[in-house]
Amino acid sequence: MNRRAFLKLLSILPLTYKTMNLQDLYKISQSLSSTKRLPVIFTSHGNPMDIILSREQRPFWETLYELGKQLRQTYDIQAVLVISAHWCTKGTYVNIQQHQKQIYDYYGFPDEYYKVQYTTKGHPEVAKQVQQSAPDKIIATHDWGLDHGAWPMLMHLFPEGDIPAFELSIHYYAKPEYHYHLAQQLKTLREKGVLIIGSGALIHNLRLAMQKMQNNDSQPYGWENEYDTWIKEQINKRNIQALLNYETSHALGKLAAPTPDHFVPILYTFGTMDNKDEIHFFYEAPSTLPAFSERSFIAA
Repeated sequence: MNRRAFLKLLSILPLTYKTMNLQDLYKISQSLSSTKRLPVIFTSHGNPMDIILSREQRPFWETLYELGKQLRQTYDIQAVLVISAHWCTKGTYVNIQQHQKQIYDYYGFPDEYYKVQYTTKGHPEVAKQVQQSAPDKIIATHDWGLDHGAWPMLMHLFPEGDIPAFELSIHYYAKPEYHYHLAQQLKTLREKGVLIIGSGALIHNLRLAMQKMQNNDSQPYGWENEYDTWIKEQINKRNIQALLNYETSHALGKLAAPTPDHFVPILYTFGTMDNKDEIHFFYEAPSTLPAFSERSFIAA
């Protein structure tokens, strides 16, 4: 039921209220709620070394937790679609599996990192709607699950695991325009109770990060703040051309994003936005690691 139909119904309620019970009114309100367009999010999924830390120990986790509470109070979320930096494929796939596997796709960590558990179901019906939004580009699959681009973030955003979640893969070899235009075909899902989350990092150079961290040096290089300030300005300006040409639109572009996997998720966030959406940065603390950023925003 849309808003106009709901208002029309309200206009005749004085004539019919005697035949309507509280359950009927509840169904009407739920129907209206489910049509409230959901926001879109771009978020970091955090440093995997922080996975075992509590919300009290890690401000970013606490921020996600508070955001999740606000989202649940405001919206009727039917499912979460995550475009994860850690599911890269040749072609674009959507996971239509009911039972989501938790994927520990990091290696050589202490045993405790493989004991953290987050369980939630998929949503095959909604996932099939994603596939049908662009059947010439998106392939349905039962493979994959929730990788560490998804579940570490979701376990704080929706800790009870009662909201279904599933992933859309990143076509690693596609041009930026491909991702942006594909995202535009997914925009109507926002009106169907789907929360779309691009999960990556606007600065993510693992090679440079490891060069320092292998020597027990976790201090940023110094250029991260310059690029972060610039990318925030482009996001606020909605400068999609700068984002599409991220490798060349700033002198530090290739240094900040030497591979597409962690940057591309922002193109899905932007592609599902429109001019009515207001952008709010819910996390923008200076990086505590070299060649890394956790800048995150929501648009609604």
